[in-house]
This record gives sequence, structure tokens and C-alpha cells, in this order.
Amino acid sequence: MPINPEAVGVKGEPRTRSWTSKDALLYAVGVGAGTDELPFTTENTKETAQRVLPTFAVIIGGGGSPMDKVGSFNPALMVHGEQGIELLDEIPPDGELESVGECTAIWDKGNAAVLEFESTSTNKATGKPLLKTRTMLFCRGEGGWGGDRGPSEKLEFPNRAPDHEVVYPTREDQALTYRLSGDRNPLHSDPSFAQMGGFEKPILHGLCTWGFTGRALLHSLCNSDPSRFKAMNSRFSKPVIPGDTLTIQMWVDGNEAVFKTINQDGDTVIDQGVFNFT
Repeated sequence: MPINPEAVGVKGEPRTRSWTSKDALLYAVGVGAGTDELPFTTENTKETAQRVLPTFAVIIGGGGSPMDKVGSFNPALMVHGEQGIELLDEIPPDGELESVGECTAIWDKGNAAVLEFESTSTNKATGKPLLKTRTMLFCRGEGGWGGDRGPSEKLEFPNRAPDHEVVYPTREDQALTYRLSGDRNPLHSDPSFAQMGGFEKPILHGLCTWGFTGRALLHSLCNSDPSRFKAMNSRFSKPVIPGDTLTIQMWVDGNEAVFKTINQDGDTVIDQGVFNFT
């Protein structure tokens, strides 16, 4: 059946996910962390305890979403529109969590449907909530039933230079490392598959670009302390090609910042970003 607008509020089955120190280290390298970020890229550096990049939440969280209960759609026409995380505690280097997801919104954009899912993950070792994720999917060709179009507000960035700006180059083989954290979609590795999707070459995972952005926010606004990283939400606006250079721009107001990420041509690749920290 097509998208079912009545599926809002439907929950998925609980899902358990475990991870190891190695998983967290591999993720950090996959989103560009290196020798100047040893707490995140090593587990045995002298007098340096391993810590976990907060955006690792997108790898271990988000489970239990009721994707199979919202109707049918063509996954080839689905685009990852927005992503958000909220950290309720610092992610440990290894552990196990249980996630329960819910469909929180379905909007009719006319030529597309927008699906929003939220998931809450509990640390099984402590029994306490660890993190929340929010994912918005844009399903082309699935709208037109006359439903609510959803919110249309647009964040306006301050009319001044950014308070912080961080430049990160990506490697031409960046996607080959990031895919080892779980997303093996050949769109990011196989040139022929990428060309079938309309791209000249494989593109970088959107969540890899998101991880680069999260690193900049962590180091610039949280003094590299993951316990101060509280929430990050933003929209994907344009694909990144491995080898591109990313510039993360931040405007700060108290314990909140708005941000965006642009490429070397000045094109915005992550937009409408809001970040909360302590």
C-alpha cells in the first residue's frame, strides 16, 4: 500500500544494539578524526582515556523505527532530509542499548511525502536513557493525498561573520572508511552504481559529512568535551564528493549556536543547523 498518513504515533519493536571500543574508534577515523584527536582515535594512549564522538549516536541509535508500518515507497526515490540527536548522557566506549522508535509525523508535500521518526535509546547497563535520534525522510512520488504540508519555517543566519569557522579536508577514499561503520550502499563506493543514480562519481555519505560537522562543533564550542555536547539538528542540502573541503560556520548565542557547512565552491551542503551545548 502507499504511504499511510494514519501511521503517525505507531511504534516499532524494541531493538538491541551493542558496540565495542573498536567500533567507536573506526567511526572517529571515518569522520576524519586523526592524530590530534587521540582521545577519540586511540584506546591505549598514555594518560588518555578513550572517549566517543557524540555523533556516533547515529550509528548505535535510531533502532526500532516502524518503517514497515507506514506503508510502501520506492527506496530508490528516498532522500535523507534531516537528522537530529540529543545526548542524555555521554556515550561510553563500549556498551549495549535498547531503542524504541515511533513515527512522529507524515506530511504531504504534493509531489513527495515526508516521514519523521524519533527513537529513544536506553543504556542496558544502567537502565537510564542514553540518547535520542530524529530522522526525516523525503520520499519522492509519494505525496498528493491532500494532507498537511507540515512546517515551513526557515532559519535565518545572523548578518555577520561567523563566530567560529573550521575547515576540514575530506580524503578521496573517505567513504571507503566510513562505510565500514555500517552503511555499505554502493552509491558511496561503486562508480557505475553512482552513475546510475545520476552522479559522476560516488558521493560521500550524508552522515559522514554530518560527523565532520559534529567534530567541528565539539572542538570549537565544547572544548572537545563530549559531556558538554547536548543536541544537534540540521538539514542535508547537497551531496559532498570525497576529496571536497568542508567549512563549518557557527554563530553563537549563549548555549545555543546555529551552523551550516559549505564546500570549497561556497555551496551549502548542511543547512538549518541548531546546536545546544553547556
